[in-house]
Amino acid sequence: MPIAAHHSEHHHGSHRGLLHTALKTSPEAHVDAIIVPTIRPPRAMKHAISLAASLNCVLVALCSKKFTSAAAVATRASAANVEVLAIDVDALPPAALPHFRTCAQLENTRFERRNDISRKRNLGLLVARVAGWDRIVFLDDDIEIPDPGDLRRAAALTDRYAGAGLNIHGHPDNSVVCHAYREAGGAQDQFIGGGALAVHTRETSSFFPNIYNEDWFFLLNGEKLRPTAVTGVAVQKPYDPFADDERARMEELGDVLAEGLYWLLDEDRPLGDANAGFWSRYLSMRQDFIRETVDMVRQTERNSERRARKVSSLTAALGRSRYIRPEWCEAYVQAWRADRKTWQDHVAHLQPGRRHSYGKDELGKVIAHLGWTFQSTYLPSRPAA
Repeated sequence: MPIAAHHSEHHHGSHRGLLHTALKTSPEAHVDAIIVPTIRPPRAMKHAISLAASLNCVLVALCSKKFTSAAAVATRASAANVEVLAIDVDALPPAALPHFRTCAQLENTRFERRNDISRKRNLGLLVARVAGWDRIVFLDDDIEIPDPGDLRRAAALTDRYAGAGLNIHGHPDNSVVCHAYREAGGAQDQFIGGGALAVHTRETSSFFPNIYNEDWFFLLNGEKLRPTAVTGVAVQKPYDPFADDERARMEELGDVLAEGLYWLLDEDRPLGDANAGFWSRYLSMRQDFIRETVDMVRQTERNSERRARKVSSLTAALGRSRYIRPEWCEAYVQAWRADRKTWQDHVAHLQPGRRHSYGKDELGKVIAHLGWTFQSTYLPSRPAA
């Protein structure tokens, strides 16, 4: 008989009850664009390019110049007859996005997040809004979609839902702590995420804060989870979550904040209950949960080298968690609410009434309208002879 999974009193292993699960036979809608924040070499875009060709949609590649070339990505896409807008985001002016209080709160602290995926996703929202697209899909460059029809079904759901994510198969999509808990026999599910997420451009009232689990924050409206659905299948390529302790450290604050807020939602409580008193109790539970997971790993992991790396990562997460103060968590949530208003004001300046003036073959005008004075790479699907 299969062994029952372990359920911890200190952790909610699933938030799936908050989602609407759509049937495989649900209606389909056209995907206007696939938006990929990428840091890998151009060849990593092969699947996204194939999807864009299959769905007859625009591909937006948001590239980090240090790792990949927008020009190289654009050339690959155009060779596949895919209309592409590839942008080296490192060259963007600082004013491309508003200054967020949440960023200022963490700047120059041990909690500052030093990657650009949130920035890229926010830039993608702006491009989509100005281009006049209705339904877009965010796709990470290490995720594959076996059935392109799943993206069309997810796109159709955005007429009723703030977001429609795909079920993640392949390598589980969890934080380092939750990976260790699941592998040790814990009851750990997966939520939806920005790696395979369809949204409607009317949902640009929300943004991705620069913190781990930024996609969970995007799906909230300040007080509760916006209506959100799940459908279809996305396959995450494998990686080793325990290869570097720093991964666990950098995830910890975002994992605490997101898991804590969704704990409240699971219990049908408003996010307004996330005051310093709540965070004091939740941080205590979180640390108990990590210690519990360490004990489980020591009892279940037979590979001594992997056991040592798991315990080391969990110890790193616990050490970082001890630096977190309840009042900081309360302040972050307040700053995030203020940032939502800042973002909405920024989006309002884009004159959404004009956004349908851009045709599919005029993406270069989108950049001009946004005021991004830098060299982007745009290639239409049918280059002039």
